[in-house]
Amino acid sequence: MWMRKAVAGPRLGILFASLLAPLLVACENGATAFMVEGKDHALILVREQAYVWDSEVTQFIVASRIPHCQRRVKIHSGTTTFADMEVYDAGDRLWALHQGRRWYLAGTEKCLVQDWEPPGGRPPGPLVGTFRLKDGSPAFVAAEGAAQR
Repeated sequence: MWMRKAVAGPRLGILFASLLAPLLVACENGATAFMVEGKDHALILVREQAYVWDSEVTQFIVASRIPHCQRRVKIHSGTTTFADMEVYDAGDRLWALHQGRRWYLAGTEKCLVQDWEPPGGRPPGPLVGTFRLKDGSPAFVAAEGAAQR
């Protein structure tokens, strides 16, 4: 009789783990990069969802120009539905990022990112590309006619 209980415990644990596994896999944790000049100069969008039941995804922009600087800056949270983020060239190692109603200014001279209100509500320069879902995964998609760096 005691053997039944000993066997039932592990079976119950395996059943419980198999039911939870899909929920844990459903969490979003990913990143995608706009490579500015090779692998050492980039703007990276990072999205992290701690638990599957969270309705918000924590977002970060990593401004990177190695070996000079690299900084991960938390921006406003997003939803579990991926929202495109447009990237505009603002000159002098600056880029304007636009996601929904929010604008950010990211610079790789000192690797800084901040909230920003564009003058006149318009982008400061040409569209370079967009962070978006491509084939179900986050990717940076260059704008048509954007200069390849």
